[in-house]
Amino acid sequence: MTKKIGVLALQGAVTEHLQALTKLGVTATAVKSPADLEGVDGLIIPGGESTAIGRLIREQGLEEPLRKFFDAGKAIFGTCAGLILCSTDSSHAPDELRLGFIDIAVERNGFGRQVDSFEALLAFVGLAEPVEAVFIRAPYIRSIGDDVRVLASIDGKIVAAENDRVLVTAFHPELTDDLTVFEYFLKKIS
Repeated sequence: MTKKIGVLALQGAVTEHLQALTKLGVTATAVKSPADLEGVDGLIIPGGESTAIGRLIREQGLEEPLRKFFDAGKAIFGTCAGLILCSTDSSHAPDELRLGFIDIAVERNGFGRQVDSFEALLAFVGLAEPVEAVFIRAPYIRSIGDDVRVLASIDGKIVAAENDRVLVTAFHPELTDDLTVFEYFLKKIS
């Protein structure tokens, strides 16, 4: 049976995620409203601007449906801004949305501004080969909870982590031809 993966399509690198999933033979669908979550087996919250995406989640009435989706045991993958939104970290502006799917504290724009963007090959736990990683105004993970496992770090900063159903990366796997991180995520979907 083909897995159906939703990509939160409010802002950010939506098309690139949909294309990556399609290359893997997965049914990919844009999620813009609560109804779009019907029949979806897993969800990607893409990079973009976390404050804008959080505001749009609230405006589209998606906050509670996303929490119910998670509570129903579904797998979620947050990339860059998606990592921030999936976190439990409320140390920034108090009105910013945090979905609380993974127990991590985050340093926004941890590697600097847009001009400080870079690419790297990263060792990634569970993958045989290093992954191509594109960092654009990327966050990093300052600390993790007891149920969180570190998957990749660069310069001592955590840039990928997981718990049983949530995968987060500070980088943009959708901006390379390397689909191994997407394949890793798909294994979380039962």
